Amino acid sequence: MAGANARFDEEDQLPYLEGLRCRECGRSYPAEALHVCEWCFGPLEVVYDYDAIAAVISPARIAAGPHTMWRYADLLPVSPVGAVDLGAGFTPLVRADRLAAEVGLGELWIKNDTLNPTGSFKDRVVSVALTKARELGFKVASCASTGNLANSVAAHAARAGMHSLVFIPSNLEPAKVVATAVYGGQVVAVDGGYDDVNRLCAELSGEFGDWAVVNINLRAYYAEGSKTLAYEVAEQLGWRAPDHVVVPVGSGSQLCKIAKGFEELEKVGLVAGHGGTGGRVRISGAQADGCSPVATAFASGSDIIRPVKPSTIAKSIAIGNPADGVYALDVVRGSSGALASVSDAEIVDAIGLLARTEGIFAETAGGVTIAVLAKLAASGVIRPDEVVVAYVTGHGLKTLDAVSARCRPTVTIAPTVEAFTAAGLTGSER
Repeated sequence: MAGANARFDEEDQLPYLEGLRCRECGRSYPAEALHVCEWCFGPLEVVYDYDAIAAVISPARIAAGPHTMWRYADLLPVSPVGAVDLGAGFTPLVRADRLAAEVGLGELWIKNDTLNPTGSFKDRVVSVALTKARELGFKVASCASTGNLANSVAAHAARAGMHSLVFIPSNLEPAKVVATAVYGGQVVAVDGGYDDVNRLCAELSGEFGDWAVVNINLRAYYAEGSKTLAYEVAEQLGWRAPDHVVVPVGSGSQLCKIAKGFEELEKVGLVAGHGGTGGRVRISGAQADGCSPVATAFASGSDIIRPVKPSTIAKSIAIGNPADGVYALDVVRGSSGALASVSDAEIVDAIGLLARTEGIFAETAGGVTIAVLAKLAASGVIRPDEVVVAYVTGHGLKTLDAVSARCRPTVTIAPTVEAFTAAGLTGSER
C-alpha cells in the first residue's frame, strides 16, 4: 500500500474533489454515495478543481509516483492514502506493427489491459470504488456483473478485508465464475441476462443501505477509474494524445471516461491539444452484432438507444440497455469518430489475428475491438496517417470456450522420430 502513498504528505491527502453534479440539469451534490439526481433522475458526475490540479501536477510529479494507476491520484476522486490497491494500471502500450500491416494502418498501438491483477480493466474502476467505499464506511462490496467486474470486486474486497456479495447472470462463462468464487465471497447467479441482474441490484441497493454496490450507488466514483486508460496512453506516447482510439462498448461508461481523461489532460496542461494534429482525439466504439444498441443508433442517425436482448459470445459487453449509451453516442459524434458492430465469427477471427500478429490473447470483448478496428480501417474511417490506439481490456483465458474449437493440437503422433517425419511437419510458417 505504501507505493500508492509515497509522494503524498499530510497536506496532500485530500483529492481536488469539489463534489457531484447532474449531467442533465447541472444541480450540485456533496461527494457522498449518490448516483442519480433527485430532481431529474439524471446520472451524477464527479467535479474537480482543475485550476488547483494544474497548479501542482506535472510529468515529474506523476513519474515520482507508483507504477500503477495511482500515479494519477491528483485526478481521481479519492485519497491515495490507504487505497485498496492490487497494483492495477500502467499496463503496456504495445506498438503493433504486424497487426497494422494486416489491417492497412500506419502507427497502431494496443493498450494491453489483459495484464491487470484479475485480467481486465475492471481492476481500475474497482480500486477507486472500494477505496471510496472504505472512506464512506461501507463494509460490504457488491456489484452487478457480466464477469470481469465480479472477479475484480471479489479480489479487491478480499484485499480490503471487506465481505463481497456479487451478482452474475446464471449463464456466465465458467472461468469467470471460478475466478470470482475463489476469493471466498458470496456469488449469486441470477436466471436472466445482465440487465435483469442490474435491475435486481438497483432494487437491493435501496433495501440494504450498507452495501457498496460499486456500479450503482458508487457509480459516479467507480467510473472515474477508466480515465486512467487515457492518462497512461498519453504518458506512454511521450505526453501526447493519439489521433484516434477504438474502445469496446458495453454500458458506454468506459468510452465516455476515456474521452473525459483526454480532455482533463488538456485542462491541466499535460498535453497541448488533442491528438497528433492538435485537434480532438477521435473516439470510435465497438460492439457485437448480437448486442449493438449504440452502434445501431449511430448507423441510423438516431439519438435514441433502443434496448435489445443480447445474443453474442461477447458476454462481458452484452448490455442490452446501456446506462451511458446516449452519452457514448454524443462523444463519438462530437469527436468525428464512429460506432460499428461485428459478428461472432468476426470476433473469433479477430482474437486469432491479434494473437498471431502481436502475441496478445484477448477475451471476446477484445476480439470485438480488433474486428471493429479492421472494419473501420477497411472503410477509411480510421486513416493510415493517424496514430491509433486500440483498447484490449480483458484476457482470453476468461473466454476459452469462444476459441476452443479452433485451438487444438496440430496433430497427434506416436513418440518416435518416424512418426514426426510421417506427419510432414517442418517447423516452417504455415
